[in-house]
Amino acid sequence: MLETISSYVAVGDSFSEGLMDHDPDVPDRFRGWTDRLAEMLVDSPLGSPDLTYANIAIRGRLLAQIIDEQVPVALELKPDLVSLCAGGNDCLRPKADIDDLANQFERAVVALREEGIEVLMCTGFDTEISSPLIRAMRPRVGIYNSHLWTIAQRHGCHMIDVWGLRPVYAAEMWAEDRIHLSPQGHDLVARQALATLESGHSLPGKGFAMPARPTRAIKAAMAEESKWAKEHFAPWVSRRLRGASSGDNVEPKLPRLTRVRRTATSDSDDSR
Repeated sequence: MLETISSYVAVGDSFSEGLMDHDPDVPDRFRGWTDRLAEMLVDSPLGSPDLTYANIAIRGRLLAQIIDEQVPVALELKPDLVSLCAGGNDCLRPKADIDDLANQFERAVVALREEGIEVLMCTGFDTEISSPLIRAMRPRVGIYNSHLWTIAQRHGCHMIDVWGLRPVYAAEMWAEDRIHLSPQGHDLVARQALATLESGHSLPGKGFAMPARPTRAIKAAMAEESKWAKEHFAPWVSRRLRGASSGDNVEPKLPRLTRVRRTATSDSDDSR
């Protein structure tokens, strides 16, 4: 039985940093699903009105970097809960050893669990409706997810089944770069995370079919794809060729455990 959560630390990459989801109260900072989850835990029977929260996730980080740079910080902070969602950037690299990634991930989980820390994990997204380059990674992500489920069961971790969260694949759930979630997408994942922690079960499902997307005229589709390739895909390829990362010189947005205060946005959110 999960006990009261009074402190929470988020580690990981852009998914946990909340990239593309701008914080209306703090300029130049993002507010993603982990931030929303922290706010929800303030009002949850599982959480605490005095909940403290740190977010040390940084965009572009590979799994080894997250384990070397962020997990030791999380261990030092000694929170009740750590969300560890990582490995997606590795899966995008064709030469990555998926089995070795799973071994690395499990060692990090063991280190956290040995300190009595609850661990919240996430599966990778289903890339079926992504661009051809990312869609090609679907079998790799599927294998990695299988490893993650095994690790979660072996060590008593909590798992957010993002792969099976079909409503998150609707167009409005994604930012314009088609790689990161929109505010609506982050809110949905946060609610899924809360349901997982509170009851051990996901939100009610809607089958395996992807949400229907509006059709586009060929001319409009070609224009949109060209714009996306120029603004988002080309810069990503350029960084890969230069050995650079979007997270270079980026510092954690919330490196210390800080008292969580609900935002005006969360107070007026009818979805809660």
